[in-house]
Amino acid sequence: MRKVVSQFGEGPLQQKLTTGDLHFLSDAYMSNGGNGTGPTPHEYLAAALAACTSMTLKMYAGRKSIQLDNAIVTVDIERVGDIESFTRDVQLLGNLSNDEKERLLEIANKCPIHKALAGKIEIKTQLIS
Repeated sequence: MRKVVSQFGEGPLQQKLTTGDLHFLSDAYMSNGGNGTGPTPHEYLAAALAACTSMTLKMYAGRKSIQLDNAIVTVDIERVGDIESFTRDVQLLGNLSNDEKERLLEIANKCPIHKALAGKIEIKTQLIS
C-alpha cells in the first residue's frame, strides 16, 4: 500500500495530501475554523468504509455471477461521548433474490476497512528528523 503524506496547505487548517502521484485536500468546516476546501478527516474515514464496502460487493458479485448493477453505500459517523458510531446504509440495485441480498449484506461486513475499524487498531507514532 502507498503511504499517505499530509502537510500544511493554504488557509488555517487545510492539509495537502499525497499518495503516490495522487494529490488531494482535507480541511475543516468553516464553522470549525477551516475554509471547507476539502473533505474533513472524518469524511475521508466514512469514504474509506463506503468505497471499500461497494468495491467488495462488486468483486464478490462478479465472482459469483450475481446480477448486481450497483451498490450505493452511504456512511455517516456520529460521535457520542468517546464512541464513534458508524451508520452504513447499503442499497443494492439489480435483479437479486432475497437470498442474494442477504448474502451481499453479509459480505459487506467482510470488507477490509470494516474489519479494520471493527477490530483492534494499533497506532505507532514516532518522531523523525
